[in-house]
Amino acid sequence: MSKFRQITILDTAIASTNLGDQIIMDAIRKQTDALFPDDFAFSVASHDYMGAKSRGLIRKSEFAIASGTNLLSSRMWLRAPWKLRVLDGLRIDNVVLMGCGWYQYQRATDPYSRWLLRSVLSKHHQHAVRDSYSLTNLARLGITNVVNTSCPTLWDLSPEYCATLPREKAHDVVTTVNTYMPDPEADKRMLEILAKHYGRVHIWVQTAGDWDYARALAPSLVRLAPSLAAFNTLLETHPSLDYVGNRLHAGIRALQLGRRAIIVEIDNRAAEMGRDFGLPTVKRRDFARLEALITGPMPIKVTPPVDRIAEWKGQFAR
Repeated sequence: MSKFRQITILDTAIASTNLGDQIIMDAIRKQTDALFPDDFAFSVASHDYMGAKSRGLIRKSEFAIASGTNLLSSRMWLRAPWKLRVLDGLRIDNVVLMGCGWYQYQRATDPYSRWLLRSVLSKHHQHAVRDSYSLTNLARLGITNVVNTSCPTLWDLSPEYCATLPREKAHDVVTTVNTYMPDPEADKRMLEILAKHYGRVHIWVQTAGDWDYARALAPSLVRLAPSLAAFNTLLETHPSLDYVGNRLHAGIRALQLGRRAIIVEIDNRAAEMGRDFGLPTVKRRDFARLEALITGPMPIKVTPPVDRIAEWKGQFAR
């Protein structure tokens, strides 16, 4: 027997226009490096259609890891982040989910998407999803070998770690906006609240269109360079900084790097993980609640499901 397994990791940051996917993959790589230290890992893109070589890598692997983000959809043929073709459903059957989520709140899954997901997802492994909504949707397809582990970006945010995070408002803030699901009225009000309560409002843009949109709403924003490195540097070096914005993984990155964070819900991702695991979130138009969280003491109590995470990881032990 070979001393190492061959696995494939579906990389959500390749061919992605959203820098938030790099935050997800940082967490995925940290976890898979620890899980598979003696194994040989290929990488293929999840956000682009596979060619013969990528498909062949998955077929040669003992299993493939599909990680993070909104890969699952009731309409896998239309606007699904996970780019799959009919041929993939016919040739691939060994993909294991690692903290994946469902693409928005959707109607019942159509027959093609049901067949495709049932075909490519492994029947011999346990899958991990990021929230109860995704768990329920897979169960409706008859895929029940699934546990809700939260997104891997949360796996190290233990209650003990969160107890060390600041509770009181910082002097400055870094924010984000989302042009994928814009609400100019709500976003402008959020930025006005930040200008009212903080000395300086920095903005980090995750996609190319975010800056022009944000600048039109609040011209005085201080823009960071559009890179994860620039965002990390600000979080690591600023003497007094909060995060308040509507990009989910920017908020999680702030928590990872020791900052108080408030994530403004714009879709199912933050809402579901806030409900399931205690992420510090607020509804997009609940401005009174937002101001109360900003100005008052705010303990952060994220509770990743340690037992279910360990259960999912344990299946790969040798």
